Amino acid sequence: MASVVKIFSGSASRVLAEKIAESYGKPLGKELIQHFADGEFQPSFEETLRGNDVFIIQSTMPPSDNLMELLLMIDAARRASAKQVVAVIPYFGFARQDRKDKPRVSIGAKLIANLLMAAGVNRIITMDLHADQIQGFFDVPVDHMYASAIFVPYIKQLNLPNLVMASPDTGGTRRAGAYAKFLNSELVICYKQRKKVNEVEKMTLIGDVKDKDVVLVDDIIDTAGSITRAGAMIMDKGANSVRAMCTHAVFSGKAYSRIEKSVFEEVIVADTIPMEKECPKVSVLTSSRLFADVIQRVHNHESISSHYEFSTIL
Repeated sequence: MASVVKIFSGSASRVLAEKIAESYGKPLGKELIQHFADGEFQPSFEETLRGNDVFIIQSTMPPSDNLMELLLMIDAARRASAKQVVAVIPYFGFARQDRKDKPRVSIGAKLIANLLMAAGVNRIITMDLHADQIQGFFDVPVDHMYASAIFVPYIKQLNLPNLVMASPDTGGTRRAGAYAKFLNSELVICYKQRKKVNEVEKMTLIGDVKDKDVVLVDDIIDTAGSITRAGAMIMDKGANSVRAMCTHAVFSGKAYSRIEKSVFEEVIVADTIPMEKECPKVSVLTSSRLFADVIQRVHNHESISSHYEFSTIL
C-alpha cells in the first residue's frame, strides 16, 4: 500500500503551515498540545500515522519551547509507526552558532542537529541556512531551499532602472553576488566592524551607488541596527533608492521602530517567521507554494534540483 502524506504544524508556524497545506491540496492533520500547570507540554497526534509520510512544520526561533515542541512531535510520530518523519523547518534557529568563534563556546547548530536526529527525524527541509555547512551537521538528508525562488520574480517586477545588489557585510558577499550575477547588475559591499554582537562600531562602503537603485540582501534581520545603518550610508553616497530584502524576519528589540524610521522604501521578507505586528514598510512574500512543491516531490521520490536555480518560479 502506498504511503499517505500527512502534514502537521507546530504552534510557532501555524499560519504558514495552513498555507502550505492549502497549496498542497489537503487539510492540516489533527494534533493536540496539552499544557500542564508547571509549564511542561505534551503534543499528541489525534489521527493514525502508521505507515504514513509525516511532515511536521515548525520554525525554531526563540523561545526554545518551539524547538522542544518540534522534538516531541518528531518523537511522537516515530513512536506512532510513521513510515518517515520529515521536519520542515522554514527558519532553522541557532544557525548563527555554526562554529567556535571564541574559546569555550558551544556549536549550537550542531547540537540542534544532534537533538533532531536523536528524536528520530528521517529528513530535514529548510530554507536559507545562515551557513551552508550546517547541512553537513546532519547524518540524514537535508533539502536546503533558497528564497531566491520567490525574491527574484519580485525584484524583476519592480523594474528598477539602475539596479545594484548590495551585501550589508562581507559574510553575505556570496549571496548578494549570486543575485547580482543572475540579475546582471553591479555589486557593492558594506564593510562593518563590530564592538560586540548586535553593535556596529564602524561601517564603510565598497563600490559606487550614485544614482543607483540599491537592494540590500541578507538572510536574517535581527535588531535591524546594521542594515538600517547600511541603508542610510548608501543614501548618503547618492543612491536614488534603497530597499532591504531578507529571508528570515527575526525582528527583535527595536527592529520595528528602526525599520519604520529608516530610509528604506520597503523591506522585503519571506514568511518563515510570523510577524508580531504589521509594519507599512514591510512586504511579506509567502514561501508556502515552494514548500508544498518540495513536500510533494519528496513524497513521490522526485528530483528537487530545479529549486536550487534562481530561475525557478513557482
